[in-house]
Amino acid sequence: MSTVRYSHTATLLPTGKVLVAGGTNSGGPTSGTTELYDPVANAWSTASSMTSARYSHTATLLPNGKILVAGGYDVASNPTAIAELYDPASNTWSPAGSMATARASHTATLLQTGQILAAGGGAFGAATAELYDPTANTWLPAASMSTARFVHTATLLSNGKVLVAGGRDAFATAMATAELYDPTTSLWSPATGMATARAYHTASLLPNGKVLVAGGSNSGSARFGTATAELYDPASNTWSPAGSMATARAYHTATPLPSGLVLVAGGGDYNFIVTATAELYDPIANTWTPAASLATGRMLHTATLLQSGVVLVAAGSIGPRATNLSELYW
Repeated sequence: MSTVRYSHTATLLPTGKVLVAGGTNSGGPTSGTTELYDPVANAWSTASSMTSARYSHTATLLPNGKILVAGGYDVASNPTAIAELYDPASNTWSPAGSMATARASHTATLLQTGQILAAGGGAFGAATAELYDPTANTWLPAASMSTARFVHTATLLSNGKVLVAGGRDAFATAMATAELYDPTTSLWSPATGMATARAYHTASLLPNGKVLVAGGSNSGSARFGTATAELYDPASNTWSPAGSMATARAYHTATPLPSGLVLVAGGGDYNFIVTATAELYDPIANTWTPAASLATGRMLHTATLLQSGVVLVAAGSIGPRATNLSELYW
């Protein structure tokens, strides 16, 4: 890419292209720049910049084909409430109102209703949540979670509920707690907690409806990675072991593949010690096997499943600095 970055977003467009937006470079100024990857040409091109530079934000594809970018840290590394919309047809950005709460390292989940649930985030975590209505282009209040958290995960379940798991609390301690949001009642309810406290982990919805949670940092100071993984079963509201990866990792990516396997790639720890290793989770055998390693070890990168079934890994941190390198897995 033309710009080095990590803590950015990557979103697959209906056209098959991928929009990469924002990010930061070695703790330096945030970026408002965006770029498009064209898998047919295997090339990057510059897209219009966002109005607000940001990193650790969210980017969500809406049913109308536009992308909602919300929150993140601004140029002063403060959480922002500003949101904006990208229109791929015109390559332009427009305002999407502001959230009631400034958020960064939060989650944004597209509900079956077409609304977006933004939850948690902030410099020390938040319990608040809110809904974006794309039809009215406005934000609406939602019930708060029972626990303030950031760098957690949020997964849309097959039953329409959202599972929020783990993350850090206000004291930067990793948590094992989980809770469920029900869009029909707009209320949160407790879910069974994970066996292992974790933050900066991944959560992947499997074809069988279960959720695979893998890796993350789990020490009291949330600094070091874990190799453990576990499965959440929405039918029984229980967690079960999913084996352990060969490599402990946080700040990695997990991509469900068309084959039903899940590709986990890269990652590192709080000291920016990165890995190039990758592994595959088989939900039928409930086992992990090695996959080909990345050409470049990285963390805080993105991994996007293209329409062809190939995975695009883009940018990230290769130590204390960012990279603009990308690669393909097939």
